[in-house]
Amino acid sequence: MEGSPGYYAGTVINRRWWRRYRKRGFFARGSGKYWFDAEAFCFLRTLTANPLCIPYGLIQQIEVDTTHAGRWIWGRPIVKVLWQEEGQMLSSGFAIPHGAEGTERLIEALRARLS
Repeated sequence: MEGSPGYYAGTVINRRWWRRYRKRGFFARGSGKYWFDAEAFCFLRTLTANPLCIPYGLIQQIEVDTTHAGRWIWGRPIVKVLWQEEGQMLSSGFAIPHGAEGTERLIEALRARLS
């Protein structure tokens, strides 16, 4: 499996940094690799076996901020993927190397798959 390096900052419920989403492995933060497949945006944390996947059909919006889930990652931009599952609004954060340039590439790739 190929992918691009990144950091998963966690998933929160209803934009509340203290309300962490814990299902399907979304609780633990960490470094790893992200990629796109035909149906979902996926992230595999280092030393884990199962990737975190967010189906494109559940994604509502893409945002960028400097904090997520109570984390500040040295001022690096964090891509927030806003999605819904089981009636809950979820926000998953991902920090990408190469600053604004890498972040913009991820956002463009996600938006292209959503349209």
